[in-house]
Amino acid sequence: MICVTFALFGCSPQSFKSQAAENLSQLVTVTLADPKTFNWVLNQEFPHVFLFTYEGLTFENRVTGEIEPALAESWEISKDKKRVVFTLRENLKWSNGEPLTADDVVFTYEDVVFNKEIPTDARDSLKIGTSGAFPKVRKVDERRVEFILPEPFAPFLRTTTGTQNDAVIILPKHALQDAVKSKNSEGKPKLMSIWGVDAKPDEIIVNGPYKIESYTTSERVVFRRNPYYWRRDAQGDRLPYIERVIWQITENMDTQLLQFRSKDLDTTDGWGRMRPEDFPLLKREEKRGKFKIYTGEGRPGTNFIAFNLNKGRRNSRPLIDPIKSRWFNNVAFRQAVAYAIDRQTMINNTLRGLGELQNSPISVQSPYYISPKEGLKVYEYNPEKSKKLLLGAGFKYNEKGALLDAEGNPVRFSLITNAENQTRVSIGATIKQNLSQIGIQVDLNPMAFNTLVDKLANTLDWECYLLGFTGGVEPHSGANVWFTDGGLHSFNQAPQVGQTPIEGREVYPWEQEIADLYVKASQELDETKRKAIYAETQRITQEYLPMIYLVNALSMSAVRDRVSGIKYSSLGGAFWNIYELKVSD
Repeated sequence: MICVTFALFGCSPQSFKSQAAENLSQLVTVTLADPKTFNWVLNQEFPHVFLFTYEGLTFENRVTGEIEPALAESWEISKDKKRVVFTLRENLKWSNGEPLTADDVVFTYEDVVFNKEIPTDARDSLKIGTSGAFPKVRKVDERRVEFILPEPFAPFLRTTTGTQNDAVIILPKHALQDAVKSKNSEGKPKLMSIWGVDAKPDEIIVNGPYKIESYTTSERVVFRRNPYYWRRDAQGDRLPYIERVIWQITENMDTQLLQFRSKDLDTTDGWGRMRPEDFPLLKREEKRGKFKIYTGEGRPGTNFIAFNLNKGRRNSRPLIDPIKSRWFNNVAFRQAVAYAIDRQTMINNTLRGLGELQNSPISVQSPYYISPKEGLKVYEYNPEKSKKLLLGAGFKYNEKGALLDAEGNPVRFSLITNAENQTRVSIGATIKQNLSQIGIQVDLNPMAFNTLVDKLANTLDWECYLLGFTGGVEPHSGANVWFTDGGLHSFNQAPQVGQTPIEGREVYPWEQEIADLYVKASQELDETKRKAIYAETQRITQEYLPMIYLVNALSMSAVRDRVSGIKYSSLGGAFWNIYELKVSD
């Protein structure tokens, strides 16, 4: 990693701030990498610009977990749970002053989200029942929109909560309709090739608290207060209070720490992802530095490694070396790897004790999470058990202690992760060292996040990866991970719209069972029964290990005292309610 220390001086946020008017309220935060897109339908990263720029029909309160009105001021649900009518707020407007109406809602769902030519991860979470049907969306009048569901669908309301849960936002019909209908040179809707990071900020029409004012590659994204944002405070004044937000791009976390300590940043991270290794130093400086460290329980979401289980071929060439594919698709091999990873040492060393063991794809904050005490299988560090599993599966050791398969091939694979996240790279180094103790050679290969995403989503040219997914209270928001054709079913990825076909891809019975259970859970309205269904999905994932779960750091953010109005939660961090935050000198 190149430590961009020049950013602290030559083009620091403070020097940028000095150019602004003295009475301009401003918040300076930080992110690891340049945004990949300003087009919501293409987004596969977190954090992302859409956290500032868009909202859905509803909003999830990250302290209470309750669903609250957003663009829709209210909704009515029929007795049979198959009809939902949303009523939009009066006089809603887009950031360019155009009216936001029921037409925009219908357009978003019918023309974009449900459009098979436009791959968006939000679509998978709206497939209903075994048929995977979508709701019918109908305009009642300028302010009311009716959703007709083919059957009761328990997660429906949470699919409307917008960018917090990577759920559906509302898009501007007047700005995007032509781009949906017309095709680009590749025969795809032009929507797939507009509003990239090279777009002019004025072209990007939004409905959230902020609009994009400017973007300078490898330096910053600047957000400006949206004058047409719908929220008002108790006195009737328009929100947000803060006029401008600077999202500083600093690709080195050590440099981010220096920037915060030198008061160039107002926060280490607004979404609760402060590095645990920074906690001891910052805690000592908390009073003198005039900031506060907010802490919560483990971060929502997951950190894991996954092996490429795809047995398919493209253009008659295997996606994965058949020799390695046989290892990866052996359940005993994956279980042996899980037992060989010393997760407690990761917490003690890399996370400085500020973390928790993770054993489930469902966040601990979710009411559907089950713990080891409730029967969830766990993989405690036990290298001897690993070796027994490997020997029982036909592997063997040579005189030097290297692991060989039954044909005498040395067991060696590449582990990729995103280089920008040093904590994750450190975890990868621990895994490399742990697996060497059972004779497996791991080639750790950190790379740029965008390159990694391309491998996972497009080329499928990878062997094992270390990454994480965001999480929340509703498991169905991760349905695209578990549906066998889902956009994030990366461990055995099906080709997505417009991609080269895959020949010979196989779906395991347990893989299909998880997908079927997710459908069943979405149909169940009894919460006790629904929890039992999700409990079974967790038991299956821990038995077959499509993903080997690791550890979760505690949710933490350091924020300057000049920022007020924070309602911190492990689910949302410090900025989930950015529209009502204030800054003072």
